[in-house]
Amino acid sequence: MSSRVRWIAATAAFMLAATLAPPPAAAAAAPAAVVLAAGEHALIRFQLPDEATLDRLVAAGADLAARPRLADGNVLADLVVDDRQLAALVRDGAQAVQLIQRESDGPQRAAAVRSSRTALAADTLLFRQAYWWTSTGKTFLQTQVATTASDDPNVEITVTWRTADGATGTYPLIRFVDSGEYQYHYALPQPVPARPVQVTATSSLGGQSRAIAPGAWPGATPPATPSGYQKDFIDAYLTPTDISARIRRLARQYPKLVEVLNLPNKTQGYRRTAVAYLGDPAAAAVVVESVAFGDQGMNGVQVRTVDPAAANRPLSAAYRDRVLTLSLATDAGGKVISTTDDVAAFISARYPQRFRAVVEDGSTGLPMPVTGPVRLDDGLKGTEVSKRPWTVQALRIGSVRDGSRTGVLAYSQEHAREWATPLVTLEFAERLLANYATDPATRALVDATDIFIIPMVNPDGANYSFNDFALQRKNLVNHCTGASRDPRYRDSWGVDVNRNYAVGSLFDGYVGASTNCLSGTHAGTAELSEAESRNVVALAAAHPNIKFSMNVHSYGGYFMWSPGAYKAAGRVTLPRPSIDESKYFLDSARRIVGAIATSRETVTWPAYTGPVADVLYSAAGNSADHLYYELGITAWNFEVGNDRWNEATQRWEGVGFQPPFDEAHAESQEYADGLLELVRIAAEVAGPA
Repeated sequence: MSSRVRWIAATAAFMLAATLAPPPAAAAAAPAAVVLAAGEHALIRFQLPDEATLDRLVAAGADLAARPRLADGNVLADLVVDDRQLAALVRDGAQAVQLIQRESDGPQRAAAVRSSRTALAADTLLFRQAYWWTSTGKTFLQTQVATTASDDPNVEITVTWRTADGATGTYPLIRFVDSGEYQYHYALPQPVPARPVQVTATSSLGGQSRAIAPGAWPGATPPATPSGYQKDFIDAYLTPTDISARIRRLARQYPKLVEVLNLPNKTQGYRRTAVAYLGDPAAAAVVVESVAFGDQGMNGVQVRTVDPAAANRPLSAAYRDRVLTLSLATDAGGKVISTTDDVAAFISARYPQRFRAVVEDGSTGLPMPVTGPVRLDDGLKGTEVSKRPWTVQALRIGSVRDGSRTGVLAYSQEHAREWATPLVTLEFAERLLANYATDPATRALVDATDIFIIPMVNPDGANYSFNDFALQRKNLVNHCTGASRDPRYRDSWGVDVNRNYAVGSLFDGYVGASTNCLSGTHAGTAELSEAESRNVVALAAAHPNIKFSMNVHSYGGYFMWSPGAYKAAGRVTLPRPSIDESKYFLDSARRIVGAIATSRETVTWPAYTGPVADVLYSAAGNSADHLYYELGITAWNFEVGNDRWNEATQRWEGVGFQPPFDEAHAESQEYADGLLELVRIAAEVAGPA
């Protein structure tokens, strides 16, 4: 991705979520210092001193895990960093305000600086959104306001609210510009003392909006479940092996209602090539790598270099008894003259079917040291994980599974580190099956629909996340070449499965994915290059009765639909749904958001409900766009793991990809409620003719 496109994408995410901190009366306590051990990674919310710092981080390829935002003129950004990056950020004036998650937490839990204002004519203001809701005893208000002075970057907008008893208050909004196009001004949800009955907006140019009454959000509640309704089937995080076992158990337990579908494209498996440094990376080294995977007999193969102790010897090699011996070249005086480049090129040319080699970054042209033997190893730590290619499975649930009923597809864990997402889809499956015999409403839903569930789209990446690097996002397919195959980058290899689909993709010119194999949003080598994405498409295409889908991600608390991508120039999105379709998306979203809120009063914000490209960012090549535009499926996306309001600090706080299990468990329960409401919506639609 070019630096300009990186900047545009990051600026879009930054400005979309920009907000101000609470009023001075709600000052937050000073955060405790964050310390990381050597080599440790963590997800940390930083307060950066200015936007320039954010720009530099984006240009350097920083791992921005969630949308940045403004607070007191500073930038809040969630970053995945190691101890050295943390120290560098602190030296540059950044402050770690929240340690969201250490990389080690995962395995443990599994066992705007503004310019001076130019005076312009008074503007016209219009509320795009004004909603209130209550959650855990607190009332919140969220607003969006658009100004006709859209070209003036210095317009300041203030919202004034009033409650029924006459209490009033104000808060400022932040201008949101996405891909160079003004959208509106907005702020994160604001705590208010009671239900607001009126809001108005005024601008620094003298403009004023009409006074309006905020609406109740989401304004929908699902039917109550009966006495004896069975739920809460999740008691731990689930590895891919655990998920496969649960799929088999459900098929045995409910043979009349469950069919297990083996999806057609096997994944690479929890496997990598075997690799070793020949030499010292701190001085001079060559990266030697097997062509075959480590588990295919290459783990443990040894490589060494020797000094022939004779004059005028050419560079030569012998491979015998799983040991590759390289005899280095010498000059007339018997001095070794082989360089790292010589050795790397020689190995790749001499043994192209068995080995490849590249010069370690920083070692180009250096004398090749005499070293070894070193052992090649794939570096994978999961001793209880099968290395074989993985057959991804789907559950098909229904009393009638002949394609005559309206189909619903729920799928999760496209991104490996999102451990809570399969808990949602499996809790959903368990409830449908366990209550079929005893709850007439559940029986009616299962009889009326044909439900497909892929709990785990990306099993290889998930295995890597559980065993090797908890913050792994992508799959395990390494498309890197040259120096990018250096083992130091092992936690950055892979393809972002949710950027590998064939509609609105990077390859079609849309924003939000990368050709850089080390990027967190690497789109692969071509559309649908990966088995994981092909499996989702194959399942949906093979069952044309599927009319609804839900892609379950984490974290952040979003509810979204298409379009999910745009082109940078002019912010041209994929085609917008029709007026009627847009209304249907929103009306259904309010029902589903309302259902989620019944569990523990978690409310997905109205500003986070809408098309992906509008409420989050451009995500080129995502699966929901493929299902909607290519296959005509009404496709939605969850981002489970809503920010939680901290009354003590008066701030919204992130929960991360692998929160403490109590939080993940709560997410599984509330979002399973949302999936059940999706099935109710589907049941209202007549099945295929």
